[in-house]
Amino acid sequence: VQLQAFGGGLVQAGGPLRVSCAASGLISSTYAMGWFRQVPGMEREFVVAISWSGNSTYTADSVKGRFSISRDNAKNTVYLQMNSLKPEDTAVYYCAGRHGGSGESFYIRERSYHDWGQGTLVTVSS
Repeated sequence: VQLQAFGGGLVQAGGPLRVSCAASGLISSTYAMGWFRQVPGMEREFVVAISWSGNSTYTADSVKGRFSISRDNAKNTVYLQMNSLKPEDTAVYYCAGRHGGSGESFYIRERSYHDWGQGTLVTVSS
C-alpha cells in the first residue's frame, strides 16, 4: 500500500487546517490508519488513529479536543482536522497504515504500522 499525504502549509495560531492522506494499492476492510508527527531532533509521536470502520478512534492527550480523524473508504482517504492550532503543533505530519490489529495499544504505537506516507509540513505561526 502506498500512502500520500497532502494539505500541509502555514497557518496562524488559533486557525484550522485539514490534511489528507490517500491510500492506493490492495486495501482490505482491516486497514487501520493513523497520523504521527515529528519535530526535527525529536522522536516521532502519535497524534490520532482510526479503524477501518471508523467506529474506533484514538487521540493523543496533547491534541484531544482540537484534532479529529475521519476517513472516506470509498476514496481510500483519511483526514486529519486540526483546530485551534498552536505553535507547538508545528511538525511534519506523517500518515501511516497497516492491515489488522486492534486495541488502543496497537493503534498508538509507531512500530505497529507497516506503511508510511512521505509527510507534510504544518507550520503554525504565533
